[in-house]
Amino acid sequence: MKKTIATLLALSFALALAGCNTIRGAGQDIQKAGTAIEDATKKK
Repeated sequence: MKKTIATLLALSFALALAGCNTIRGAGQDIQKAGTAIEDATKKK
């Protein structure tokens, strides 16, 4: 039983880390897009 709980805990932890990296990457992409839009409006 303890082995099953440890395995589930490890899998949950791995999924949480993967999710954080995905959200961080999406945030960086959105920030880059915002910067590009801001630069384009300054040029006009």
